[in-house]
Amino acid sequence: GLIILSLLSSCKEIDKKQEKEKETIVKSERWSEKMANDWAANKPWLRGANFNPSTAINQLEFWQAESFDPETIDKELGWAEDIGLNCMRVYLHHLAWEVDKDGFKERINQYLSIADKHNISTIFVIFDDCWNPTYKAGKQPEPKPGVHNSGWVRDPGDLLYTSDDLMPILESYTKDILTTFNGDKRIILWDLYNEPGNSGYKNKSLPLLKNVFEWAREVNPSQPITS
Repeated sequence: GLIILSLLSSCKEIDKKQEKEKETIVKSERWSEKMANDWAANKPWLRGANFNPSTAINQLEFWQAESFDPETIDKELGWAEDIGLNCMRVYLHHLAWEVDKDGFKERINQYLSIADKHNISTIFVIFDDCWNPTYKAGKQPEPKPGVHNSGWVRDPGDLLYTSDDLMPILESYTKDILTTFNGDKRIILWDLYNEPGNSGYKNKSLPLLKNVFEWAREVNPSQPITS
């Protein structure tokens, strides 16, 4: 009798392990065509643009506590609503999270509340290979008249190639943001990496691109992921 019970218990443990492994595999897979179609079935036609408030030269000035500007965000998203836009693509930055994790997430939530008030859904961008390669927290540079995107910064930019320990920070950042806002219906999807390989990086960006998709699939957000 003890031998049979032991075998049954062992079989149950094996079954549980196999179920857990199966669940992990499912979570790491891309969405099926049916899942994508089901997700899209009840969505409106998306009409939108990239959004950064006019008082912020870049993502850091947008999201840092000292320069976050909900009044301007509210006013300008109101203009967007007035002309029929219903979706905005908004860039985040890991440095704003790194220096103030809780405050950063609170400001994201505040932005989402403002956007939702104007019937605007959000696409958040996690990483970006465009424009200035270096950056720092605090006061951001003044705009250069006549120069397009004079103060925009990449994320993570050149720091990825000069720091030995940045990748774990980027993983924690990605997973924290996707976990915190998993299931948030105000977010329509996650754009994990804007223009990977731009600015001459080419295939140097490929490891981070592969990693960010792996990290996102470990979180398994309710919203679709893209790049």
